[in-house]
Amino acid sequence: MIEYGIATKEDINELIRLRINYMKADFGSVSEEERLGMEKQLPDYFRRKLGTELIAFTARDKGHIVSVAYLHIIEMPANSVLLSGLYGDVLSVYTEPEYRGRGLCSTLINNLIEHAKKLGLGRIDLKATDDGYSVYEKAGFKEIKQKYRNMRYTIE
Repeated sequence: MIEYGIATKEDINELIRLRINYMKADFGSVSEEERLGMEKQLPDYFRRKLGTELIAFTARDKGHIVSVAYLHIIEMPANSVLLSGLYGDVLSVYTEPEYRGRGLCSTLINNLIEHAKKLGLGRIDLKATDDGYSVYEKAGFKEIKQKYRNMRYTIE
């Protein structure tokens, strides 16, 4: 039986395992150096952020997390379209392969949306893969037309 909830600091090892599995699924592989780097950085990150700036919505089977969706809460100066200054960004939605197609992700996203409403967030953003697009669209996410172009400067 699947149980839904929110991860706590006791779940950090499970969250690290799922994060690495997510990266493997998203990028095709994770090198030994990358895995070690994540295993080094993630415990401290989760200890500091989990439950405050980062809420991990989980689905568990037999006590193990089998699906996760993160809500990263971001505060910025208020503006005319975001009066609270608070918004969320959905990160690293992942379901173990043997649990896919059962609606776990849909339930997690709906739980995430309800939680965001209770926190007073003005909006929730995400970047959808082709595989996840229909799940998010059914939950009420819409593609956005942007006035600005996404750009990035990578520091090496």
